Amino acid sequence: MSEPPGAPYGSGQQPPGPGPSGYPPPPYGYRPGGYVQNNGKAVASLVTGIASLVLSWCCGLGLVGIVAVVLGVKARAEIRRSGGTQSGDGLALAGIITGAVAIVLGLVVLVAVAIALSTGMGETGPGPGTGTAL
Repeated sequence: MSEPPGAPYGSGQQPPGPGPSGYPPPPYGYRPGGYVQNNGKAVASLVTGIASLVLSWCCGLGLVGIVAVVLGVKARAEIRRSGGTQSGDGLALAGIITGAVAIVLGLVVLVAVAIALSTGMGETGPGPGTGTAL
């Protein structure tokens, strides 16, 4: 059951391989225009958000999370305007969320430190049982 020379491959299909331009067809999922790059502000937002979350327990440094939130909002706006040439919307959203949590934790730590200082919990001095014996 061989086909005569010059007959189409199979049942009218073209053989796999180079197309009319001489190059193989693009792989599945290929985007015309090339590689889609992550937005730099989105990455910075996530890194800053995680760092501020870790530092939120130390003297209220979680307020650095404000930077993560601002960067994340700006990154999401840039990604939407890019028309598909930039990615990283999820990174920016994660940066916004971690930054917001860090801000809340930082404020809680600052309030706790302020309460401790105002009630005298941070004072040093003779405690119970340090007096002189009779």
